[in-house]
Amino acid sequence: MSEAPLAAIRSLPSWLLGRAAARGRALVADALAVEGLKMWHHVVLSAVRDLAPVAQADLGRSVGLDPKDLVGILNDLQSAGLAVRAPDPGDRRKNAVSLTEEGRQLLQRCETAAREANDALLAPLSAAERDRFLGLLTRISGTEG
Repeated sequence: MSEAPLAAIRSLPSWLLGRAAARGRALVADALAVEGLKMWHHVVLSAVRDLAPVAQADLGRSVGLDPKDLVGILNDLQSAGLAVRAPDPGDRRKNAVSLTEEGRQLLQRCETAAREANDALLAPLSAAERDRFLGLLTRISGTEG
C-alpha cells in the first residue's frame, strides 16, 4: 500500500512551519480586519510607534518594504488620520513619520487583537509547551539575540 499523497512533503519541518505560519497570518489578518487594518499597515504603525519620529526612508528599511509600497501604506495611514508626515527636524529635505493619537489608540487595539489571535494559534499547547515551542522557534528562526 502506498503512502498518502504528499506524505513525505507533509512530514518536513519546513512544510509544517509554513502551514503554521500561514494559519497564524490568517488568524492575525482576520483579527486586524475587524479593526479595519491590513497586516502591513499594522507593521508600519508599530514601527512608527517604536521609532518615531522616523525618516520615511529609515522606516522602509526597518520593516523591509520597497519605498513605493511604503508610500502607499503611509498615504492610507495619513488619509485615515493614523499617522502624519512632517519635515524631519534633523534634515528638512526628508519626511519624518509619527503616529497621531488615533493611530496610537488603534495600534493598542490591534496589538491586543494580534495577541488574542496568536493565543488561538497556540491554544492546543500547554503553557510549558508554548514556552518551549517559542524558544525553539526563536533558535531556528535566527532571531536570537
